[in-house]
Amino acid sequence: QVHIVESGGGLVQPGGSLKLSCSASGFTFSDTVMSWYRQAPGKERELVATITSGGGTTYADSMKGRSAVSRVNAKNTVYLQMNSLKPEDTAVYYCNAPIVGGVMFSWGQGTQVTVSS
Repeated sequence: QVHIVESGGGLVQPGGSLKLSCSASGFTFSDTVMSWYRQAPGKERELVATITSGGGTTYADSMKGRSAVSRVNAKNTVYLQMNSLKPEDTAVYYCNAPIVGGVMFSWGQGTQVTVSS
């Protein structure tokens, strides 16, 4: 049974930083491309960053230069370091495994990130 748990969100002031974690189990994590997504109130869920099994990374334009996705396969965990946070980064952040046309697994609970003074 696949289990994905996101954590590390919280309230942060503009310009601040957060590091999100995503712990996964129930599949061969080390062989799986993983992505971070976010969904802001009233908006559709969007892709934020992706990391391949080999560690290659890509980012949405909105997060380029301000974030870093990483993974530790021995811990079945993927991370998202976010810096210079803006109010528009406020959203619930999720991780999942991307596939053509969607994602591989059911969505977890996500972790709330709120950027506000």
